[in-house]
Amino acid sequence: MDFTAILLAAFAVLIVNVEGIMWKLHPNTHKCLKEELQSNVLVTGDYEVQDAPGQKVDYIVKDSKGHILSQKDDISKGKFSFVTENYDTFEICFISRVPPQQRGIAQEVSLVTKRGVEAKNYEGLGEARKLKPLELELKRLEDLSDAIVQDFSQMRKREEEMRDTNESTNSRVLYFSIFSMCCLLGLATWQVLYLRRFFKAKKLIE
Repeated sequence: MDFTAILLAAFAVLIVNVEGIMWKLHPNTHKCLKEELQSNVLVTGDYEVQDAPGQKVDYIVKDSKGHILSQKDDISKGKFSFVTENYDTFEICFISRVPPQQRGIAQEVSLVTKRGVEAKNYEGLGEARKLKPLELELKRLEDLSDAIVQDFSQMRKREEEMRDTNESTNSRVLYFSIFSMCCLLGLATWQVLYLRRFFKAKKLIE
């Protein structure tokens, strides 16, 4: 395996990601999962909620501005998908609803999320375009390469923003230090002149 293949595999681990989680959702509570995502990223999720008579669970996916990307009430098992428009923090919330007269139980919720290249359905794409297995794999590698390039671009952009912020901060600190030194020198000069006049008034010095 050459260096290019190793580099491609390393970035595939960073960009192509599958996450699975399972937890207990207690009655009349909610659980939210948050994550920062880049723009134009496809995200898919498979969820399953343990059945409990009389209890209902809803889910909602929204961004930091409160825009709803996906939502469904009274879920049991299903899927959702959305594409991010901007770099933002997104959250997936599961909400338990139990009638007041009923004593609820904790329900087990499982969630598997995929994003990036892994979230795409290449099998369906191959069938729709009648692609051969090799062509399908080349298409997947092409998408992975594009994702790596976009990730590099985002990293470069964030590095430039951080560098600009550091340079701006350094400039402000420098100007503030110069201003502080000028104030201290001016205060020291005024203090010396004041004390000199005071001592002359008291005829302690000539």
